[in-house]
Amino acid sequence: MPDTSVTMVVTRPRGLLHPSFARQAPPTGRWVRVAVVASGVCHADLATAEATGTATSFPVTPGHEVAGVIAELGDQVEGWTVGERVAVGWFGGSCGHCAYCRVGDVVHCAERKVPGLSYPGGWAQSITVPADALARVPDGLDLFDAAPFGCAGVTTFNAVRRAGIRAGGRVAVFGLGGLGHLAVRFAVGLGYETTAIARGEGREQLAHELGAHHYIDCTAQAPGAALDKAGGADLIVHTASSTAPVDELLTGLNTHGQLTLVGVDAGSVTVPSAGLVMNGHTLTGHLTGSPRETEEAMDFAVTHGVRPLIERLPLKQADEALTRLRSGAPRFRIVLDTADGA
Repeated sequence: MPDTSVTMVVTRPRGLLHPSFARQAPPTGRWVRVAVVASGVCHADLATAEATGTATSFPVTPGHEVAGVIAELGDQVEGWTVGERVAVGWFGGSCGHCAYCRVGDVVHCAERKVPGLSYPGGWAQSITVPADALARVPDGLDLFDAAPFGCAGVTTFNAVRRAGIRAGGRVAVFGLGGLGHLAVRFAVGLGYETTAIARGEGREQLAHELGAHHYIDCTAQAPGAALDKAGGADLIVHTASSTAPVDELLTGLNTHGQLTLVGVDAGSVTVPSAGLVMNGHTLTGHLTGSPRETEEAMDFAVTHGVRPLIERLPLKQADEALTRLRSGAPRFRIVLDTADGA
C-alpha cells in the first residue's frame, strides 16, 4: 500500500465528491488501517454526502460498507494480524463500558461510532478504524460481496433470525431493493415460506429467482389484505424507504405476528390499539448488527449460497453512484472498486 492514497471527499455542504490525495498516517493505540478493496453505497450515505449537519467537520468522506485487508496495526491491537481479510459496517466502534456494551448490545451504545460520520469513511483506498469495528471475512466470500454485509447484510439477517418465528413459518418481505432482496434470500435460507412484495408484475420473476415462494404486486392489490387471504404472515420485514404502507400491511399479520421496520422515512405509523391487543401483534424497529453478527451473516451466506446482487463502479465515480441512488436507478447495491481510484 503506498504512503499516499486516494480518498473521495466533500469539502462544502451539498458539494460534489472529488478525489483527494492524502498521506496515510500509521494507526495508533487500538486502531487499525485497512487497505480498502470494495466499498458499498447505501441510502444512509446520501445524508452523509450532503454534509449539512451542524457538527460536520470538513472534509467528509462517506462510506460504511467496507471490505479490504488489514495493512497496519496500532501498538495496542491484539488478536488481529496484517493481511487478514476484514469488513467494517455501519457499526464503527463503541465505548466498551456502558450498560449496552457490557451486555453485547454494542450498536445501541450512546458513544458508538459510524464510519463517514465519526471518522473518514470507506470511499477511499485506505480507512483507519477501531479494532472492535472489524469483522473477519470468511474464505469463500469475495470482498465485493462482503462489503454490503456490514450494513445491508447483517441488518436483514438479524431482522429475520431474531424474530423467533416458528420453524416453517411464513415470512413476507416488503420491498425488493438493496435490503429486500437480501431479506428474501435469508428468509428462504432459514427455511421459511417466503412472500416477496414489490411494485409491478415485472419483479415477479426476480422474486422467484431469489427463492421466494410467492409474489404480491402491491400496485395491483393491497398487500396486507392479499397476505391475509393467503393465510397471513408470521413476520413482515419492511425494507422500503416509505413507511406509508405499514398501516395496511399490519392487516396481513397472523395472531402473534410481528412487523419489523428496517427501511424508514420521517413519516409516522398508525396502529389501531384494539387490533394490536386482540391479535397480540408486535411492531418493532431494527438497527444493524455487531461485527460478530456480521461474521455470522457472512458465514451463513457462504454455507447457504446467499450473495448480494451488486453493480461495480470505480471509486472515482462515487458521485455518479450518489446521483443514481437519488434517482432510484440502482435496484440493488452499488459497490465501489478502489483499484481505479483517480
